[in-house]
Amino acid sequence: MKKIAVYPGSFDPITNGHIDIITRALRMFDELIVLVAYNPAKTSLFTVEERMALIRDVLGRDEQRLHVDCSAGLLVDYVRSRGANVILRGLRAVSDFEYEFQMALINRRLNRDVETVFLMTGYQWFYTSSNLIKEAASLGGSVEGLVPDAVLARLQAKYNHQK
Repeated sequence: MKKIAVYPGSFDPITNGHIDIITRALRMFDELIVLVAYNPAKTSLFTVEERMALIRDVLGRDEQRLHVDCSAGLLVDYVRSRGANVILRGLRAVSDFEYEFQMALINRRLNRDVETVFLMTGYQWFYTSSNLIKEAASLGGSVEGLVPDAVLARLQAKYNHQK
């Protein structure tokens, strides 16, 4: 039986911290689905389609065990529909834990066959978040090294801060 995990998030945009989690998860699972969550109540910088394309560009299209998808529905329903039974969540610092723990508990209540696995991101990414990166980039700050080069170029284009 394949070990399939779903790594959900907004990925607006994908960061090097996300890449760290994805790379390590591919060593643990037979397949990984990076799920771009669609939340119409949230204002995003990149559309769902742009985020999915960026993820594919950054992670390459050759890794057969990696899939990129999107969903607006209930996460545990999506997980089961894909034959998975693991939700993968990344943690940066202790401040992330309370929210993630609550989400894991409600998902467990909704479907007892779905487990949540937490991975700590590498220490160099503890302070990195998509929101901080967008804020810095919007003000012309350098986010080089915090996001993949393709994402950096798209952020610069969105905010018209070309080098």
